[in-house]
Amino acid sequence: MAAPKFITNSTSFHTELKTRITEYFKEAETASTGNYKLFSKAIILVVSFLAVYTHLVFYTPVWYFALVESIILGGLTASIGFNIMHDGAHGSFSKYPWINKLAGLSLNFLGANVFMWNTKHNVIHHAYTNIDGIDDDIDARPFLRLCDSQKFLKMHKYQHIYFWFAYSLLYIYWIFFTDYKKYFTRMVGSMPLKKMTTSDHISFWAFKVIHFCTFVIVPIYFIGFTPWIIGFLVYGMFAGVVLSIVFQLAHTVEEAHFPVPVANKIEEDWAIHQLKTTANFATRNKVISWLVGGLNFQIEHHLFPKISHVHYPEISKIIKSTCEEFGVIYIEHRKMRDAIASHINHLRSLGQLNQGRLPAYHRLDVNLKHNIELGENTTLELTAGVTNSYNRDNIFYFDRVKFERINQLPILPSIGVNLRF
Repeated sequence: MAAPKFITNSTSFHTELKTRITEYFKEAETASTGNYKLFSKAIILVVSFLAVYTHLVFYTPVWYFALVESIILGGLTASIGFNIMHDGAHGSFSKYPWINKLAGLSLNFLGANVFMWNTKHNVIHHAYTNIDGIDDDIDARPFLRLCDSQKFLKMHKYQHIYFWFAYSLLYIYWIFFTDYKKYFTRMVGSMPLKKMTTSDHISFWAFKVIHFCTFVIVPIYFIGFTPWIIGFLVYGMFAGVVLSIVFQLAHTVEEAHFPVPVANKIEEDWAIHQLKTTANFATRNKVISWLVGGLNFQIEHHLFPKISHVHYPEISKIIKSTCEEFGVIYIEHRKMRDAIASHINHLRSLGQLNQGRLPAYHRLDVNLKHNIELGENTTLELTAGVTNSYNRDNIFYFDRVKFERINQLPILPSIGVNLRF
């Protein structure tokens, strides 16, 4: 699928928004990158991760403490990804590029690959949010149906129940399968992967080996296979749930839109598109904000990905007031449980065969009518018309079982004669 284009509005909301955010940082006399709050958080997370890993592997706690520590390690993995890797990969962790690169490489140490992430997330997801067939983040097929345009399967009737298990597999599936799939196919979904340099190839394989040794070979050597596999599954599955739910609450909720391109165009400004496809949650909860790296301020992040998350609480006030002024939607759930409920309702709705919406379409119909007066009370009415006068794609029916659009006739002509007396 070719990447669609967005319309450009010369007096756009986005232009005004960028102006106001720029003015904020000038008046505050502060950089838009990370500050001491982010750097101290990064140190706390990394030291905590190393301490828990060391105690788990080399000091072998009793099984119930080991399970608790495995869960904590999974949570720290997700939090390092949210706070350090995510800001680093977007170039917002520090004003120094080498520090951003180092922060981004934390993803490689945790088993994934920042090169693949940059294409999948920074390039594709941020540009084409919630566009099915392009945004790989909403492709969980065949297990989950996340938008109307995806094919319905019978098992989706229960997806609002089993999604927790599906999400728990994300991290393990990511580091042991999807990275390799992208590497060998050179594709991220339907989009081509950027050409890798020699250093990119070396980095990919070197970090995969380091991760395998650190999280598989070394633990098995010190604690044995059975304790390792139990601990690793608990660790990986908890990390998967946390990673998945944070990103899904931002885009796959009841209020979010899933635009379908028409003639390979999205008929709205890019910034408006981001606001229609993105949602905030629990922004007043400082604990959640700290742990998830400000990704509960997902609107702010999508509009200004180069700004560090430590600034989101302040710039959110500007963005929200600007949205109100321009009459632009701003989707927000005040509590995390409200966002989870909305996500579950979204999954439940898409699990019903007849609950989806038809894909967007347009057409041009032409009709002509002529009256001939045959007498004082007698009129002959002649009509001729063409339904869908220029595009075959605009006459179709929808197969609800396969969830496929079937295009039909290029035009639908009609003629009529009506005698009134």
